[in-house]
Amino acid sequence: MVKPQRERAVQEGLEQKGLTTFLPMYWAEHRWTDRLKRLKVPLFPQYIFCRAGRGNRTAVLRTPGVRSIVHFGPEVIPVPELEIEQIQRLVSSETLIEPWPFLRLGQRVRVAGGPLSGLEGILAEVRNTTRVVVGLELLQRSVAVQLSRDQVRPVD
Repeated sequence: MVKPQRERAVQEGLEQKGLTTFLPMYWAEHRWTDRLKRLKVPLFPQYIFCRAGRGNRTAVLRTPGVRSIVHFGPEVIPVPELEIEQIQRLVSSETLIEPWPFLRLGQRVRVAGGPLSGLEGILAEVRNTTRVVVGLELLQRSVAVQLSRDQVRPVD
């Protein structure tokens, strides 16, 4: 993890140390009171992917702007190469990409738009279509409604 809005500076610092980095970016529209502007911003704010061996851990942590390396206990957790390659393909494809909430089947979600806005339920998939299942505990019955994934957000 890096300090907020320091991703590019950290990337430059790591590359000056001879490390291979990847900072996926996308075009976002930012609205100010007087104008609308398109900016290239990090796809995963506060994260930079860096290929570094065990011996480079101290060099990475001493780079200005670096807060920590993703780890579980004492073990550094590497991102699988396949996942990095998929993100690289998306970024280089020049198609419209944007960050999206990470959703799992069975997760509690809230409908974010349309006539069902605010409705909460469980994310399900039936025959390759996304559904939100709303349950009535008292009657022990449920109702499923088909929605596109862009209409639902995770419940915090």
